[in-house]
Order: sequence, then structure tokens, then C-alpha cells
Amino acid sequence: MRWMNSFFLRQDWIFRFWILGVLITASSVSTAGAVDWQPMAAQGLRLLEGAEALGMPFSQTDRDSLLEMFQSSDNRVEEVQSTLDRYAVLNLRIGSNGKIELSHGAADPELVEKGWSQFLLKIENAAESTDVLKVNSPQGGRWAGSSFEQVDQRWLDVNLYDKQPFRPELSGLEVEYRVIQIYSAVEGERVARLDFHLGQGDRMRHGSVDMTFKSKPAHEVVLRVQDEKGEESTGAFLIRDERGRVYPSQAKRLAPDFAFHPQVYRADGESVRLPEGKYSVVFSRGPESLPEYREIEVGCGSNEFHFQSRRWIDPSLMGWWSGDHHIHAAGCAHYTNPTEGVHATDMFRHCVGEDLKIGSNLTWGPSFDYQKQFFTGKDDIVSTYPYLLRYDVEVSGFGSHNSGHLCLLRLREQIYPGGDSKHHWPTLCLNTLKWAKRQGGVTGPAHSGWGLSVDTEELPNYVIPPFDGIGANEYIVDVTHEVPGPNGELVRAVDFISTVDTPYVWELNIWYHTLNVGFRTRISGETDFPCIYGERVGLGRSYVKLDGELDYDDWCEGVRQGRNYVGDGRSHLIDFKVDDVAMGENGSELKLDSAKSVQVKVLASALLGEMPDDSIRSQPYSHQPYWHIERARVGSTRQVPVQLIVNGYPVQTQMMDADGSKKELTFDVEIEKSSWVAVRILPSSHTNPVFVMVGDRPIRASRKSAEWCIKSVEQCWSQKERFIHPNEMDEAIAAYHHARQVYRQRLLESVE
Repeated sequence: MRWMNSFFLRQDWIFRFWILGVLITASSVSTAGAVDWQPMAAQGLRLLEGAEALGMPFSQTDRDSLLEMFQSSDNRVEEVQSTLDRYAVLNLRIGSNGKIELSHGAADPELVEKGWSQFLLKIENAAESTDVLKVNSPQGGRWAGSSFEQVDQRWLDVNLYDKQPFRPELSGLEVEYRVIQIYSAVEGERVARLDFHLGQGDRMRHGSVDMTFKSKPAHEVVLRVQDEKGEESTGAFLIRDERGRVYPSQAKRLAPDFAFHPQVYRADGESVRLPEGKYSVVFSRGPESLPEYREIEVGCGSNEFHFQSRRWIDPSLMGWWSGDHHIHAAGCAHYTNPTEGVHATDMFRHCVGEDLKIGSNLTWGPSFDYQKQFFTGKDDIVSTYPYLLRYDVEVSGFGSHNSGHLCLLRLREQIYPGGDSKHHWPTLCLNTLKWAKRQGGVTGPAHSGWGLSVDTEELPNYVIPPFDGIGANEYIVDVTHEVPGPNGELVRAVDFISTVDTPYVWELNIWYHTLNVGFRTRISGETDFPCIYGERVGLGRSYVKLDGELDYDDWCEGVRQGRNYVGDGRSHLIDFKVDDVAMGENGSELKLDSAKSVQVKVLASALLGEMPDDSIRSQPYSHQPYWHIERARVGSTRQVPVQLIVNGYPVQTQMMDADGSKKELTFDVEIEKSSWVAVRILPSSHTNPVFVMVGDRPIRASRKSAEWCIKSVEQCWSQKERFIHPNEMDEAIAAYHHARQVYRQRLLESVE
């Protein structure tokens, strides 16, 4: 099913690990003739990134050497294998008769007390076996939850990493490399026997080897963390040793540390365990802070280190509060054992560590029946002002998700009437929206760009997208509808369209077209953590202006009213107004008797590094990161363009130095007809619109936009009809017919 294909596209971390598995297998050969050099070199370039994703990178020297070899036109197969062999702690040979022989590898069998270590296992497979390979040890203990039980001489755990990108079965190739993970509960020198088993039953083969391991003692390293005011706080720490290995090891991590992160989050006075040695530490607290890079040395004495964040901007001091309306505590990169996903305390820690004031923790398909217990319709008890965490719902993996996932915020009830789980929900998005709006919810499609892909960078463009995904697909229909709110009065069925976590052209194009025909959907920023983005929460954000103290319900209401700008947190568009009308206030509407010039003001700020990052700028806009200030950089300067947008088109541009300072920008523009006006730094930040009404005429800015909407309704129906339950088919037909009629009427009313 197409929704499943789109779903797995979101799980970028799985893709990275899959690439790693392909590369380790394909690029590890025993003779130069066993593999063609060209595909090996092409794939090997990605191996370097994949190894980093597992927290067991190559040394910088070896990385540079491999990079040079992969870029060479000469056949360098044997040299590549020689480099990889240095990371193998064991060599396992399977003879043509199936017999297993083991020998020590070149890697130093050095372990860490109460921590996991990872090595390569080299497998020479003369038998071309595709059986399952397993490993255990008589010195192996057992785990009780997250605690290791050490009994008698049982002091270690050993595991072959057989999840993505690997399988339990061998590939059958002559040579391949697997990752072997070893845990030590003790310090000092110990001997352990590792027993390998290949196949099962009568076909099982065995091999053993005794190894002497030296386990380095781990010291308790206390981290003192303060915010810029000197108050106790929580921050992100990326810790690597001199060989580039991540600490604590990403292997077997359990909450609050996530295995798909190289960084960990620690509050003031909390600790990490590190062996004696030197480490590089990167400390940060979200995109509004300046990262601190520091070298520390851990020894046998006092190991306490102080970190204090420094900001380049703080929008909250001006009343603008950051939030991510789409994060998850289960599914995608999260584990399913020992619990189904993680708990509020874990997600809250990550929000505070990224200085994300609002976290909307959305329960969805995976682990729904476990995670639903945390919904209260109120702020979770872990919330500590000004950091607020609330459980809400994403319709994803059930119900109407085939026509576009929905973010349902500010709910009072989390389960659609008629059941107690996810199995009975409507298959028409509009029916789900009606239920959410009756209880006062704030609603909008998630990851809007999925299903709306176009092969152009033009914005707006008039290409009809496929409407075959899980983004803002049925939105083209639902935006034309009003439905009863809590008091029975009609309200918009859709309040916002989600942005920042999919390619900006795909997201913004449909929004621009519906604005051009007079609808007033707002935008909000999201991350879809840890599915589309697993790096950290808050990569996509909304900054909502509130007059009083931060409140979750008021924050969501600010999104509904469009009293917010969105972005990656690396640029900001504050206090946007047209004449005396501020964005999101009094309906965001400025009324003019006739055509005239208006003045647009915005307080803009952005921060770029002094040197360009071509690894981001060289990527097509359809590749991650989709929104990033680096993409806005002009040449090799630190300047970015701030654009004034009228009806989807930039009409004026001012260049701004992205040095972190704030600039008051002013534009004067003639408004000849009813129009919507916004400001953007593309693709890093975007305001919501102010609607300028000339002579009380509605906004009908573009006949071409109206025609695009009409054709899009037909395309959407061609893709979504088959997903509608027979019991809802009449309602679906009526909903789509209504949309056609509305757009046709607005086409007639459009002036050009």
C-alpha cells in the first residue's frame, strides 16, 4: 500500500542503518577480484557516514585514507580491506566443510566498565553459508530490565548486531563484516570464552575462542549545567574520546538516552560514566544557543565539569514562545522493549535540553494502547514552567491516515466515539476533523509535503502533484469546509498546515494556492520526531506570540489565529505587521478603502557560521535538511535574503547579515487588490499572513490558483476513493462535490 511506502520513507534512521549494512557487506572482500571497484568505491563513500551513525566511527586518519581510496579510479580493494581489518576484534572462518575456526583480530579487545563496546567481526565464508550466526559466553550474565545481574563469574554480555541493517542470517558472500557488541560489568583484566553457533539441528556448527579482555574503570563524571541566567538547567552533551567513539555508547541505550542519538541530555548535577582519558565535548541547548566546544580530561580525582549556555537570541523575552506540535514517545526510532516507547519524563528531558517550551507529544498507531494511558487533556505532571508537555493525537497508522495524517491538538477526549482504541476511526479526514472541532481542538495535516511532490523549484508552481501520500492531501477538500465548533457555531475544519519537516516547495505550494483563493489556513512548524527527523526534537518550530504567561491551550490558540512564525530556529521574524495590524491579532486583517501603499515592518535575525557548509547547500531541496538557514546563504557571504511576499510571490527583498544581531526591516509596497502579505527567509523561516482587504472585496488573487485547486480535487479523489469505507462513501462524495463547487465559484470571482 502506498501509505506504507510513505510511512517508511519517514524513518530516515532505518535507511541510514540499512545503508551501513549494505556497505559493510559489499565493501569487505578478501581478494581484489571478488568485487568490482567502482560500486565498492561508490558505496564506500557512504560507509563513513554510516559508521558515525552507530557511534563507532573510524579514526580521522583512517577516514581520510578511505575517502581518498574511494575517490580513486584505481582498484584499491585490498587496501580497503586492510583498513577495515584493523577494527575487527575477531576473525571467524567457515571452511568449505562448514567447520568454524576463530582467531584474534587486530583490534585491541578493550572494554569499559558498565558499558558497551563495539567492534567488527570479520567472517570469511568459504562455505557460502546463509545460516544464522549466534554468539554467547559461559561468562555471560543476564539483564533484569535495565540492570545487569552479575552472578559468580558471569561478568559480560555479548551480542551480534542482527537488526537493521543486518539479518540473523549470513549473506553467503565470501567475506563480510558484522558488528559484535560486548558489555563488561567489571573493571580489570578478565578472560572469557566466546562460543559461536552457525545453523541449527544436525547442521549446527560450533566454534570457540578464549579472549583476554581489559576493562577500563569508568569514573562518575558530574555535569553542572546552567542556563544563560545562571539557573540550573538541562543540556545536550555530545562526548567523544580521542578515537572518535561516542560515550556513553549508543549500543543498547535505554531511556532517557536514545540509541539513535549520539548526544545525551543531562540536568544539573547528573552524571555520565567515562573511562580515564581525554574527551571532546559539545554542549548546547537548542538552536537559539551557541554551542560550546571543550576538551576535558577524566582521571582518578575530582571529575566535575561546569557548563553554562550562551544565547545569540531569546524570542521568549519578547513574548514569542517556541513549540513543536508533532513529536512522539513511541514508534519509528524508539524501542519497543522493555516498554512500548518511552515515558513523559524522557520526552520532557529532551524538550528542556533543546530549550523547546511547548512539546506536543502525539500518541499514534504504534503502541497506541500503551501510550494512551498518558493522555489527560491537561499538561503532563512532568511539566515545569516554562516548559510544558501535553499528550495529544496524530491520526497515523489508523483511520483516515491514508488520505493524510492529522495532528489533533488541545483535545479533551483522545479516542473517537464507538471504541476504546484506534480500530474504529473514520476513513474520511473530514469526519475526524468534525469530531476534533466539536471539542475545541486545533487541527491540521501533518508532514504536509508527502504526496505533493513536484519536479520543480518554482514557488508557487502550477504542476498538479500526485496526491498519493500521507501529507496535506485531503486538505485540498477539507479547507473548503466549515464544521460546528464547541458551541455549535461554524469554524474552519482545518486550522493550520504543517511545515518545516518536508520539502518546502511541496508544503508551501498548496498553502499559497489556497490562500490565493481566499482561505485563511495558517502554518505551524513541526519535526515529526523521531520519524522524519530523529536527530532531536524542535528541528521544526512555531514561535507563538502570547501577551501573558505561557499556556498550552493559549499557545495552540495562537497557532489557530496565525499569531506565529515558523522555522528551524536559526532565523527569526518577530513582530511582523502591516501598517498597524499585527500578524495574528484581530483576524490578521487590514482594511483599505482603496488601493494604496502600506508599510510592512519585521524584526529579523539569523545566525550563520562564517564558512559555508556545502554538505547542506549542495543537496537538492528534496533532501534533508529541508529547512535550514544554510540554504538561504548568498554565495560565500553571511548574508541572507529577507523577502516580502504578496499572494505567493516575492515583491521586494532586503539583504541581511546573518550574524545574530536583530535588524528592524521596513518595506513599502503598493496593494492594488485584496491580498495576503507575509515575510520569509527561505527556507529557514516564514511568517503567517496578514490579509489586506481593499474595498471590502474578498481575496481572489489568482485564477490560475483556483484552476490548480479544481484539478487537485480531482487528482486527490482518484487516489483516495479506494481508501474510504463504504459506510462513509456518500459523505466522501458529498465532501468532494462541495469542494469542487466552492473552487468553481471562486474561479468565477477571481479577477486575473
